[in-house]
Amino acid sequence: MNATLRVAGLALVAAAAMSAASARADDAPDRKSFRVCSDPANLPFSNQAGEEFENKIAELLAGKIGLPLEYYYFPQRMNFVRNTLRFKLPDEDYRCDVIMGVPVGFEQVSATSAYFRSTYALVYAKGRKLDGVTSAADLLALGEKLKGVRIGVYDRSPGTAWLAHHGIVDSGVPYRMLNARPDFYPGEIIEKDLVAGDIDAAIVWGPVAGYAARRVTDQELVVVPLKSEPGVKFDFAVAMGVRFGEPGWKRTIETLIAENQAQILQILKEYRVPLVDENGNPIP
Repeated sequence: MNATLRVAGLALVAAAAMSAASARADDAPDRKSFRVCSDPANLPFSNQAGEEFENKIAELLAGKIGLPLEYYYFPQRMNFVRNTLRFKLPDEDYRCDVIMGVPVGFEQVSATSAYFRSTYALVYAKGRKLDGVTSAADLLALGEKLKGVRIGVYDRSPGTAWLAHHGIVDSGVPYRMLNARPDFYPGEIIEKDLVAGDIDAAIVWGPVAGYAARRVTDQELVVVPLKSEPGVKFDFAVAMGVRFGEPGWKRTIETLIAENQAQILQILKEYRVPLVDENGNPIP
């Protein structure tokens, strides 16, 4: 969850030669606003102040379609889709109509075509133990030196799987994937623990890695996008999600994605999201 400026593999449904306005007419009632299901505190994706990259992309698309932007906020923990996109009281309308970021093929929603692809990344502080590391292969090439390197990874993540795959679990420092704190920010592993020297590196989802590194100003952090390898998948395509049974609205969103792909990717680059093509190769 592109040719040069867009993620490869994005199906350009614009080839259907329809405008967003005509696509919208397929669903009743007509949309009166661009209603987004969102987490109020999910950095770097969204927040209630509208400061994060999913907020900026939502603003862009709402403006292009000529609808006011509205949010229905709910913490993105368990049952997020049921409590947002599918939430409907008797005699009332649904509270929101689109989730800005879901994995391609996510079964709980009708997922659109992808609007970007990113990958997990290794982050370390320059001037410490890992200078010169520019790939996973470089890290593994440290050999015995790896025994003295502490790598923070979230449990059940590709980072954990990668350490196990290469028999270096002892180098891992595990962090819980789920956190009960409503203000929990996964970039804390970088902004707090890595900066403080509690760990020497972290392997996290690319959008989190790039965003957190951008926010650290008193140290130079290096972000190394990781490429998938046999047995460990690091890169994933990201789509938007709508309700099942609303094909016209889905086509509208896909048309908006296709027609505004360059601007969407520019927003992602401003937040330093590592972008890759379908082969996992970095996109400049």
